[in-house]
Amino acid sequence: MRALWRAALQRGEIPGAYWAALSHPATSNLLARKLFGEVHMLSHLVGAANRADIRRLCQLEADKTDLEAKVARQQAQLRDAVVSRDATIAALRGSLANALAEERPEPAATVDGDPEHRTLTTLVADLERRLTAETRRRERAEDRARSITEELAEERSRRLQAEHRNGMLTAELEALEASLAPHGDAAEEPSVDGLDLAGVALLYVGGRPNQLVHLRALGERLGAEFLHHDGGVEDRGGLLPGLVSRADLVMFPVDCVSHDAALLVKRLCRQGDKPFVPLRSAGLSSFLAALARTGVLERRSA
Repeated sequence: MRALWRAALQRGEIPGAYWAALSHPATSNLLARKLFGEVHMLSHLVGAANRADIRRLCQLEADKTDLEAKVARQQAQLRDAVVSRDATIAALRGSLANALAEERPEPAATVDGDPEHRTLTTLVADLERRLTAETRRRERAEDRARSITEELAEERSRRLQAEHRNGMLTAELEALEASLAPHGDAAEEPSVDGLDLAGVALLYVGGRPNQLVHLRALGERLGAEFLHHDGGVEDRGGLLPGLVSRADLVMFPVDCVSHDAALLVKRLCRQGDKPFVPLRSAGLSSFLAALARTGVLERRSA
């Protein structure tokens, strides 16, 4: 049992191996305490990683605030520059119109050698050059403002995703630590106090075959009728409507279920007014966390 545990630890398959080791009759009390100590240390490591994520989120919040202030300043500067440019162009156009209106040259005075004609030609060329330069400057400023706005939106999206992932990991960690807490003899099964699925038909769609036995054992130990459909790998998709109609609660791991099966489950649950819970992963920790937070358990226990 110790050798199997070490092999599973190296592969990162902690929840299933821990469950199997504690529930195996060959596991001694000494080994069970040792396994619990190792898993407890792993929970501390996960907690440290979560704290690092939280610190990074705080830094991202500060960076976002600075970036928003910078964008606001640049937009104000751009707006002032555009207003000033438009006023300058309007003034120059007015001056040019006045100069052209005041000029009434004789036919002989419009030749290229006339000084006034050369002056007007030079003024028009200078105005066109300045207008072209101002147009390019405005386009560059607008491109930079648009780029900064897009970067801010991407940063906000990444921050929201990180906050959501941190919340999911925190909930799963709390549920996993609660399930691993010792009660009485260290060799006893993990505790899931507070969860009662008596009379609940639980449908699990998708998942990994090597973890289904543990999920089924946990659901049945809580009193639930555990139903399963693999999402259409071997089971026929036509069986899903009947299974959903029998279920009180439907779960499916988003990382281990086909896209078509997930869409079909959502549509059937909405049609039948059945609660469904997408799980972050196919692991036991996500399953435990979902059981702890789903509202159907509270309604059933009430």
